[in-house]
Amino acid sequence: MQQNLDKYFEKSELIPAIVYEDKTKEVLMLAYMNRESLKLSFETGYTHFYSRSRKCLWKKGETSGHIQKIIKIMADCDNDTLLIYVEQTGPACHTGNHSCFFNKIWEE
Repeated sequence: MQQNLDKYFEKSELIPAIVYEDKTKEVLMLAYMNRESLKLSFETGYTHFYSRSRKCLWKKGETSGHIQKIIKIMADCDNDTLLIYVEQTGPACHTGNHSCFFNKIWEE
């Protein structure tokens, strides 16, 4: 499904992308996409992001092999955040943890 990407980049050149593992129902990571990385993700079916620190595109799993096959991409009601459902291969976090969200800071 081809999309007009303009509406996702009206507020900023980057859009936050929450990556959610479809099988485990777990939030894996948060990354940012620019127009080019979102377009590449649509074209390849695998997640591509924009690194704010390195100022370049990167494909998730390019060096580790821990790729994310896209199941579907949803936009929020304001079109300024994406939720990407994936099939994750290996850990999503560069620390080796399955999810980047493993530091508990509060619990009732």
